[in-house]
This record gives sequence, structure tokens and C-alpha cells, in this order.
Amino acid sequence: MPGTPARKQNRSRTARAVGAVAGATLLLAACGSTKDTGAAGADGGGSGRVGVILPLLTSPFWQSYNDYVPKMAESEGVDALKTVNSNSDPSQQITDINNQLNQGVKGLVVAPLDSAAIEAGLDQAERKGVPVVAVDVAPDQGKVAMVVRADNVAYGEKACDYLGKNVTSGKVVQIMGDLASVNGRDRSEAFRACVKKNFPKLEVLEIPAKWESDTAASKLDTLLNANPDIKGIYLQAGGVYLAPTLQTLKSKGMLKKAGQDGHIAIVSNDGIPQEYAAIRKGEIDATVSQPADLYAKYGMYYIRAAMEGKSFEPGPTDHDSIIVKLPSGILEDQLPAPLVTKDNVDDPKLWGNTVG
Repeated sequence: MPGTPARKQNRSRTARAVGAVAGATLLLAACGSTKDTGAAGADGGGSGRVGVILPLLTSPFWQSYNDYVPKMAESEGVDALKTVNSNSDPSQQITDINNQLNQGVKGLVVAPLDSAAIEAGLDQAERKGVPVVAVDVAPDQGKVAMVVRADNVAYGEKACDYLGKNVTSGKVVQIMGDLASVNGRDRSEAFRACVKKNFPKLEVLEIPAKWESDTAASKLDTLLNANPDIKGIYLQAGGVYLAPTLQTLKSKGMLKKAGQDGHIAIVSNDGIPQEYAAIRKGEIDATVSQPADLYAKYGMYYIRAAMEGKSFEPGPTDHDSIIVKLPSGILEDQLPAPLVTKDNVDDPKLWGNTVG
């Protein structure tokens, strides 16, 4: 999800290279040996209440994550407080962190809205000796025990690859997330670079929409008025962009099912049930399943470990992911995020098929 400083070029590729250093291993109790730094949570025993701060609840993706939190907290033995919604406001998120710290939490699981602004909240937690796990978005700076996230560069590349193989030439548009977020930057830059390198016959048009449905709808409407010959669309967040995109296309008579003349190829990100339904109907073609369930599970897993004084190192995990070290020195567990098309949309292992 959603600061302002531009990240270093090729951050994720560098991170993957660092994470793949030969011989590097994950030091976790469940994955092998454990590295105990002796720096348990602020209460000294690695236990206590944990605050969980959400970025927003207007997206089905975050609604699903919110539903998973109490279940995963229980399964991981974490005493999690009721979640707090920052309502898409980075300054409110810092206030929420401060309020949780004042309530005496011993750990925090936060999904940052702004990769730069979140540093103020992380600094508050560090001063109080409270460990933090970041979910979905990596901070530009600040101390966290772990970032639980999928490879967002891969999101943009998968979307590019799918559209490039299904749209031979012409205009495609990416409806971007907030470029204050490393996620928005990663997806946008990766998609743009991939098209330029691998599919030069495609022309990329862009809509900066800041994860806002209304902004996406109005700007897409304006763009389609000027460019009725659009051949493909990349939605960087299906949870907030799917409905307004389909509604806008329908209102213009441009929503054609896959296989029909005039069909606009659409690739999304999130993996919510609504995207799967749209794939089955032929309204969109693919999405990248962002693991809401695993974000909740490993957010709780890592915060408990951090409160117990355990630390981690780069390398493969026991849950089909890899921990990498970002250029900032922060560690990130990059969870798998598969591409979903009509061929595998009914796979019962996809979290989007397990929720109502």
C-alpha cells in the first residue's frame, strides 16, 4: 500500500540477490536453529498485548486481513488487541501507534500507509523498547523486526508479462497506487520497465490514483474519452480499483467478456473473491494473489518471536518464501504470490476461495 523519497533503483532485485547469498539460513525456532539476542520485549518475558494497526478498511483485501488477524493471533499464541483502522491517513497512523504504546502494548504489527512517514511511529516504538513487525509495506527507514510482504516488483512484472503476451500492440494503462508507498513505486516501475524492455509495441499510459476508488474512476473515465482504443489495463489494487474500473467500462459500453471482440485485457493485484468472480465471468483475465492470510499469520509469528528476543537472518524459510536484506538493512520475508487466471482460479488453496 501507500512519503515521498524515491527508493533506490532496482531495490527488489538487489534485495533478492542479497537474500540468495549462498549458505545464508533462516534462524527461527520453527525453521531450524534459533538466534536469541536476549533482547526480549519491554516486559522482559516476551509476552504481553500486541497492537495491530490497519491502513484502511474500505478494501475487501484489508477487510479479509482484518478477519484473519484474530484467528492467526490465536493460532500463534499472541494476545492481540482489537485492530485499529488508520483510515488511509498517514498522520493518523502515527497517532494510532502512539496511542497503542500509551496503552502499554509490548509489540506492534503495523501495515504502513506511507513508507517515509511511518519512521516517526517506528522511532516512538524503539524508544519504548517495543518491537514492530511491518506488514505489506516496507518502511524507507526505521527499526522493524521483520517486514512481512510479497515481492511487489514481481507483481508489476507478472502483470506486464501477461498483458504483453495477450496484447500484441497498442495502448495499455496502469492504474497506479500511491507513490508515497514503496508498493506503489515497485509495481509502477517494474511494469513500466518490463514493457519497455520486453514489449516495445505497447504504449503505457498511467493513472496515479493513490489507492482511491473515486480517483481511479474519474481519471479512467477521462483517459478513455481521449483514448477509446485502450487494449489492456493493469490494476495495482483490485480491492479498491476493480469495481470502479468495471463500472466505468460498463457505462461506456466497453466491458466485453474475454473472447469477444473489443475485450480489454485486465490484470489485477490482490486475489480477493471479487476478482476471482470477475475472472470466471470473463470480465478480467488475471490477478496476482497477495496473501492476506499469510500476512496475518506471519505478522503474528514474527512479532511473537521478536518479543521473545529472537532475531533473523537472510535465507530460505520453511514456508516457501525467502528472507532478504533490503539496502536499508531491514529484513523482509517475501511470501509467495501466484498469478491467478481462468486455469487455476478454482484452486482451493487460494485464500480468496476460502472466504465468503
